[in-house]
Amino acid sequence: MITTPAKALEGLRVLDVTQVMAGPFCTMLLCDMGADVIKIEPPAGDSSRRMAGAIGSDSPSFNAVNRGKRGVILNLKSSAGQEVFRHLTKTADILVENFRPTVMSTLGLDYANLAAIQPRLIYASISGYGQTGPDSRRGGFDLIAQGVAGIMSVTGNPGSDPVKAGVPLTDLGAALFAVSGILAALHYRHSSGRGQHVDTSLVDAGVALSVWEATEYFSSGQIPSPLGSAHRMSAPYQAIRCADGFITLGAANDRIFNRLCNVLEHPEWLEQPNYASDTARVKNRLTLANAIEGITSKRPCHYWLELFEQNEIPCGPINDYADVARDPHLRSRDMVVETDHPTFGKIKTLGSPIKFSETPTQPNRPAPLLGEHTNEVLREHGYNAKQIAKLQRDGVLGSQMSPNP
Repeated sequence: MITTPAKALEGLRVLDVTQVMAGPFCTMLLCDMGADVIKIEPPAGDSSRRMAGAIGSDSPSFNAVNRGKRGVILNLKSSAGQEVFRHLTKTADILVENFRPTVMSTLGLDYANLAAIQPRLIYASISGYGQTGPDSRRGGFDLIAQGVAGIMSVTGNPGSDPVKAGVPLTDLGAALFAVSGILAALHYRHSSGRGQHVDTSLVDAGVALSVWEATEYFSSGQIPSPLGSAHRMSAPYQAIRCADGFITLGAANDRIFNRLCNVLEHPEWLEQPNYASDTARVKNRLTLANAIEGITSKRPCHYWLELFEQNEIPCGPINDYADVARDPHLRSRDMVVETDHPTFGKIKTLGSPIKFSETPTQPNRPAPLLGEHTNEVLREHGYNAKQIAKLQRDGVLGSQMSPNP
C-alpha cells in the first residue's frame, strides 16, 4: 500500500488576498509546506497574470509564485462578496493580505473585524511601509523600498549611478519575514488559543537585511558606500578577474588568507602590516585585490577554481541563469522542477529551498487558472448550486463561471 507523506502544515487553511510578488511568495511557501491556500482574486485576476509572456489570464510570472494554490474569484468591493469572505474566514487559520493599510478596514475585512468572528485567526499584513508610522499609507514597490531602505546607496561600483539589487530583495525579504511571523504566531496560538495580527513591510525588510551596512554606520559614523562585489567586514571577499572571466573568492579569515598566500606563492604578504589582519585587509582591499588579480589574470577560471578547491579556499563560478538551470548540484537538490500546466504545458519552475526529512515539500503543482476552484471552495463552505448561481449573476464571482461546476 502506497502512503502519501505527511506535510508540515497539513490541515491549516490559508486565505490569500495578495497580488504580484511579496504576498504570493509568502503564501506559496506555506502551500509548499502543505497548507491549503485559497487564493482570492478580483474578477480581473491578480495583475501578474498579465505580465510578459501571458497567454490569456495565465503568465509564467503568476505561476512562479502561486503554484499549488486553489483559485477563487470574489469581488470584495461588493457587500455580498465581503459576506462570502467573512464566511470563508470562519474556517481559516491564516489570512495574508498585501493591500495598502486602510483598504481592508474600508471593506470591513481588517483584523479587528475578522478576529471577532474567528479569534484564532492569524492575520498577516505585508505592505510598503507597514501598518503604522507617518508613511504607512504610501504604496510600496521593491524598487522604491530598496531606495528608501538604503540598499541602492550601497549597490553597484564606487562612483556609479544608483543601482538596485538584481533580485527583488525587499519583496522576497518581506515574504520571508511574514512566513517567520506567521509560524511564530501559530506556536503562540497553540498555547494561548488566540490568533494575532502580524505586520511587516518591504521597507522594514530592506532595513533588516542591511546588517553589515548598519553596523558600519553605527560603529564608525561613516556612511557606507558601494563596494562592487567586495565585503564590508572581510577581504579578500569578492569577484576576482581571471584570464577568461571572473570567479568569486572568499578568504574571509586569517586561516584561509594564510592558505591563499601560500597557494599564490606570496607568503610574504602575511608579514606585511597592510595585510596582517582582517581589519587591515579591509582598509587595503583595493590594493590587495589588484595584487591577487595580477596573478589570477594570467590563467583561466577553471584553473583557479580547481586549485583553490584543492586547497580548501572558498571560491565559485559566477553563473548566469542558464548555468543555474543545468547545474548538477542544484538539480540534485530539486531546485529546478517541472510542472504540467494546462495552458503552458510542461514548464520549469524553482523548487523549494526547504528540505524536510519527514514532511517533504510539494513544489511541483501548477498555479490555479483564474477562478478554477471557486465553486469547489464555496460548496465546501455550505453554498449550494442555487446560491452560487445567484452570486454569479450578481457579479460577485466575476463574469465567467469557474471551470469546475
